[in-house]
Amino acid sequence: MLKTLALVIGSLFLMTTTTSAADLDPANTINLQLKDGTVVIKLMPDIAPNHVARIKELTKKGFYDGIVWHRVIDGFMAQTGDPTGTGMGGSD
Repeated sequence: MLKTLALVIGSLFLMTTTTSAADLDPANTINLQLKDGTVVIKLMPDIAPNHVARIKELTKKGFYDGIVWHRVIDGFMAQTGDPTGTGMGGSD
């Protein structure tokens, strides 16, 4: 489950690269503040309803605040969501 969540989050980041602001549903959009700017994440509840619900729940609780990116492959993907920073942990 934890690896799946990390993969879904990473996939959601990739899916946002070609979306215009006009296409975004505010109820299914997350703004990720980074030191170099904002990453806009479009959630897709029609494709992954349980994952989207969980990501929204954890985001509202501040779970992702300050969590490191434990796996980054330049030009491909980035994974986060593990409070241990190893890619082996996760939420309850």
